[in-house]
Amino acid sequence: MSRAFVTWQLLSDSLRRGTPAMLLYVVQSQGSSPGRQGFLMAVDAHGAMQGSIGGGIMEHKLVLLAREQLAQLAPVSSLHPQIHSKAAPHNQSGMICSGEQTVLLYPVQTADAAPIQLLLAALQQAQSGTLTLTPAGIAFQADTLPAQDYVFQQKQEADWLYQERIGPKNFLHLVGGGHCALALSRLVHPLDFYIQLYEDRPELNTFTANTHAHRKTAVASYTELQALIPEGENHYVVVMTFGYRTDDIAVRALLGKQLRFLGLLGSQKKIEKMLDEYRSEGISPKQLQRLHAPVGLPINSETPEEIAISIAAQLIAVKNAPHPPAPSPVERRSQTT
Repeated sequence: MSRAFVTWQLLSDSLRRGTPAMLLYVVQSQGSSPGRQGFLMAVDAHGAMQGSIGGGIMEHKLVLLAREQLAQLAPVSSLHPQIHSKAAPHNQSGMICSGEQTVLLYPVQTADAAPIQLLLAALQQAQSGTLTLTPAGIAFQADTLPAQDYVFQQKQEADWLYQERIGPKNFLHLVGGGHCALALSRLVHPLDFYIQLYEDRPELNTFTANTHAHRKTAVASYTELQALIPEGENHYVVVMTFGYRTDDIAVRALLGKQLRFLGLLGSQKKIEKMLDEYRSEGISPKQLQRLHAPVGLPINSETPEEIAISIAAQLIAVKNAPHPPAPSPVERRSQTT
């Protein structure tokens, strides 16, 4: 269950019980701020908390402020700029990591119960929608997306609007449902990825046992991936089938696609053989440069769980990079095929 879900669930439970509760939301961030745009937290009058807006002394003091406001008869929403530098003339957060963020403190109201329920349903079903926060309250519209993932506009102190795309923002396509795919699905599930798993052996025990993937698709041949996996900057693919032949089919189906990430699991020997074949067939170096092979950071991983950690770390590095980095040259390290 995601951090966002349990945070909104606390707010929903508080409204149901009649317990005053405060939503803390990072509506704007820049630089190396520990609280990124979209981070959220819930605090109720009895001391229950979920989520995070960046941690540290900043989070501590804003939680205390939220509790103080909840003790008032009619708390109102407020925006709190936080500058993470002791040199700042005002709005110091108490942290020195540099960067800035603006945190909304919003006391949830009875009228917010219905949109919060819609939002919870969307999160539970991995559906998309638009969350809107204004001084007037919380709104959620399913199956309607904003132009950008995050939008924050402020004209005056009490005239502002925040919108966010709720639902999957990044899609991880795992080709092959073996032990490594199961370990990677388990590890990545709590992260910001919607996991789609593809396997040409639907009876495979690790494929049927994988409850961490959001969607599982049985294919007759991995050539179908050309039609099943869309292009786009938010699509990541890792090929990890059971052997060379099926890896080759999958890679050929995907090499021409514009993807944020295309990785291939395998030994150095297998990958060198595959690349040599592609070069001899005239496949362009530009296409081959898109392939991260062997996939994963070079940490001498051996077990499926260790391999999953190395791949997850590489996916996070690519996802959070300002610009998609080019794949590194093929490195001399081995991984289990």
